[in-house]
Amino acid sequence: MDKVQAITCKATSDLEVSIPDNEGRNVVLYFYPKDSTPGCTTEGQDFRDNHQAFIDSNTVVYGVSRDKMKSHENFKAKQSFPFELISDPDETLCNLFGVIQLKKLYGREYMGIVRSTFLIDKNGNIIKHWDKVKVKGHVDEVLEQVNKL
Repeated sequence: MDKVQAITCKATSDLEVSIPDNEGRNVVLYFYPKDSTPGCTTEGQDFRDNHQAFIDSNTVVYGVSRDKMKSHENFKAKQSFPFELISDPDETLCNLFGVIQLKKLYGREYMGIVRSTFLIDKNGNIIKHWDKVKVKGHVDEVLEQVNKL
């Protein structure tokens, strides 16, 4: 997929957000497996700690997982995330971006979210995609790409 078809999603703070963004901003969409788990918390904290740099570059950040909105609201509040989290329990957004894949944990196979990030410009073009993201240093890579736009 090179271009995102317009979609509206339910997010924290009782918002509906549009991808691509209706306000002419770039979008960083990061998919993560589960609220309040170590890697997902660290990744969210890294986006939080660099949030102003994204805003300064006309870019909005959204985190996405299959968790319910109540879990997202608690996770966002506990970690003081200044960005919204999108709840995708029916996997509509996850399937659109192809992030539900076969995973293995302790020899057990299951379908789950593969940690992935998409940088989408204001016209809905996917500028860059990171698959099977390693958390350490990832936000710096994303911000570097955003600054090139």
